[in-house]
Amino acid sequence: MRSKQLFAILVFLAGSMFLVTSSLFAQKTGPKYDFANEVKIKGTIDEIKMVPGDFEGVHVMLKTSSETILVHLAPEGFLKMLDFIANKGDSMEVTGCKITGEFGPEILAREVVSGNNSLTLRDKKGIPAWAGMKFTSGD
Repeated sequence: MRSKQLFAILVFLAGSMFLVTSSLFAQKTGPKYDFANEVKIKGTIDEIKMVPGDFEGVHVMLKTSSETILVHLAPEGFLKMLDFIANKGDSMEVTGCKITGEFGPEILAREVVSGNNSLTLRDKKGIPAWAGMKFTSGD
């Protein structure tokens, strides 16, 4: 009888560990890229934000003819590694997935063109080009 209780406890603990690690992994992946919601927009960079956190990085507020929308680009270290520079007032064309963020519509950028710079940020499956890379703050 004691071995059945021990086995039940072990199964319970293993299941609990699985659920905890699954939820932590889900939190670390951030929003998913959905090709069904892909859009292409053009506008002018109104503001550049460096947002800290595991899934954050460089964001731009892109002012189009009809709205100003937050565009998620990539981690700052990744953009620096590629010498990608965008400045306030630059024109930018973004192909990306429209999502609903904390404050409304946002875009996860897949491809960005700004001036003579062209950058692919996600592959044909929507996986970030920086997946698996580690960047420290300020890199």
